[in-house]
Amino acid sequence: MFRRAALSVAIGAGTLLLMAASANAATHDLVNFSGFSPGTIVVKTHERRLYYVLDGSQALRFPVGVGRAGMAWTGNARVEGKFVRPAWAAPASIRRENPRMPKVIPGGAANNPMGAAALTLRGGEYAIHGTNRPDLIGSFVSHGCIRMYNSDIRELYRLVYVGTPVIVER
Repeated sequence: MFRRAALSVAIGAGTLLLMAASANAATHDLVNFSGFSPGTIVVKTHERRLYYVLDGSQALRFPVGVGRAGMAWTGNARVEGKFVRPAWAAPASIRRENPRMPKVIPGGAANNPMGAAALTLRGGEYAIHGTNRPDLIGSFVSHGCIRMYNSDIRELYRLVYVGTPVIVER
């Protein structure tokens, strides 16, 4: 009986370790991509994909969550700040929808929607950031921010700098 229980615990622990490893695995692809300068981030909201342009013909492609209907934006921006495990203060529009939400959610907290890292845009109004809800990647879910798997935002964070151009298209 004890051996069977120990075996079950070992199998369960192994399964959890495999799930954790796959949750942290990068999900990007190297794809053919042209028309943008190297070092540019291009978000194609209709595809729910973010591209980091490597050279004149290739980019890293990442799946993302984007703005809900009426909350998506298009245009040009630049990365204005880079933050690891940022705290999050909900904007007034989100607080109106969720009046019981704390004024600030500490970085690293399980309910912090910013995830592992954030690249801020447009005076902090928007960000490209990780998420505490990876099941929503690939959806129209945010109030305009671009959400990435935490493993992917860590990779992008490593590649970009303050001043990196960002182009958001439909």
